[in-house]
Amino acid sequence: MKLPETFQDLIDEANQLNLYKKLILQLNKDFLYANIDLDFDEDILPKSLKLLLHEIVYKLIQEKFAEYLNLLYIIDVPEDTIKSLDGSDTLILAEQVSFLILKREWQKVWFKNKYSK
Repeated sequence: MKLPETFQDLIDEANQLNLYKKLILQLNKDFLYANIDLDFDEDILPKSLKLLLHEIVYKLIQEKFAEYLNLLYIIDVPEDTIKSLDGSDTLILAEQVSFLILKREWQKVWFKNKYSK
C-alpha cells in the first residue's frame, strides 16, 4: 500500500474506492474511544472535514494536551513521525497532525476493506 502524499490524494483515493464514509466512521469510532466529544456527519464534505479536524486538533494541543496524546495513541499515529514535526507553530503543527491522523485512519479502512473479503 502506498500512502497518499496529500489530503486531496487521500480523499480522491477514498472516493475512488467508495470508502470515504468508512473513513468518517473510523474517525468517529476512534474519537469516541479517546473520549473526545466529536461526531462527524457521514455526509461531511472533505473540505469541511479537513477544517473541522484541524480545528479540533489545534484546540486539543492548546487546551487538552493529555487528551491529544491519548487520541494519537488510540489512532496509532507513529510517535517518531510526530516527534519529527516542527512544533514551533502550533497552527501548522495541528494541520500536519490532522493529516497524519487521516492517513492512519485511511490505512485502517483500506486494510479492512482489502482483507475482509
